[in-house]
Amino acid sequence: MITDSPVRGRFAPSPTGRMHFGNLFTALISWLSAKKAGGRWVLRIEDLDPQRSRYEYARQIEEDLHTLGLDWDEGGVDNIGSCGPYCQSQRHDIYLHSLETLRQSGLLYPCRCSRADLHASSAPHASDGRFVYGGKCRPHDLPRVMTREELQLPVALRLAVPQTTIEFTDMVFGHQSIDLASEWGDFIVRRADKAWAYQFAVVVDDALMGITEVVRGADLLSSSAPQIWLHRLLGYEPPQFAHLPLICNSDGVRLSKRDASLGMEALLARYTPAEIIGNLAHIAGIISEPQPITPSELLPIFSSLSLAIPPTDTIITSSNQ
Repeated sequence: MITDSPVRGRFAPSPTGRMHFGNLFTALISWLSAKKAGGRWVLRIEDLDPQRSRYEYARQIEEDLHTLGLDWDEGGVDNIGSCGPYCQSQRHDIYLHSLETLRQSGLLYPCRCSRADLHASSAPHASDGRFVYGGKCRPHDLPRVMTREELQLPVALRLAVPQTTIEFTDMVFGHQSIDLASEWGDFIVRRADKAWAYQFAVVVDDALMGITEVVRGADLLSSSAPQIWLHRLLGYEPPQFAHLPLICNSDGVRLSKRDASLGMEALLARYTPAEIIGNLAHIAGIISEPQPITPSELLPIFSSLSLAIPPTDTIITSSNQ
């Protein structure tokens, strides 16, 4: 684990397409927060999904960040730094090592439920429709250490969670209290096809890369609970979290890579990089009016996450801006 600076922030995009305005908003605020503290900014490529992730998309993300003046200190496709590889698709052996730690805890168990089984036995979470596992495959004799042979079976691996409340202070949304069992239930760490689950991979990566500050969208606020618990189970100190209001289009719909009008290609066709940064900084409340400005020029006037971000769940931006 690397701890060579007081703050280590990170930006962790998935290379499944060109970045959009919402991705850029997160990248800028994450960069400003780390740099203002004299820290380092790590670029991690979260390419766990082999069906959708593309090398050329990762390279395009890097080019777009460079164009906007958001240069990273470590990471990227070329693995700049000592915590690599920085592409999740290349970290299989690292994840296996942490999986062994979970196996030894006795809380890991095989799950053979199909998608239909999950829908039949699980309850959808009220706020976002996410299904909370009902425990159909959970053994009654936990903790029980799975054999290494069992790990090789073509089944999903779940982690049994306790009846506990995870409390933490988000740097934007303040005090949070999340009941781990009722809000999440036993979650998957590796799928039946041996693909690593996001909740597991992101914790291992943040811990081993020495990340101290995670800045991301408010849609991932509840994910902090299983991640904090998993950090502790693996023997790591969780990072601080800052969840940003989501950027939505003029219809109030959260931006995605399907919103071509606010994608990076369309933005660069209409605006200079400094104008894009100025619009982002204005939406964040860092500057009073949108005006051309660079990330470096924003540093002297950026105060802190808690002061710079409006305390709302979403920020509406017009597709015509």
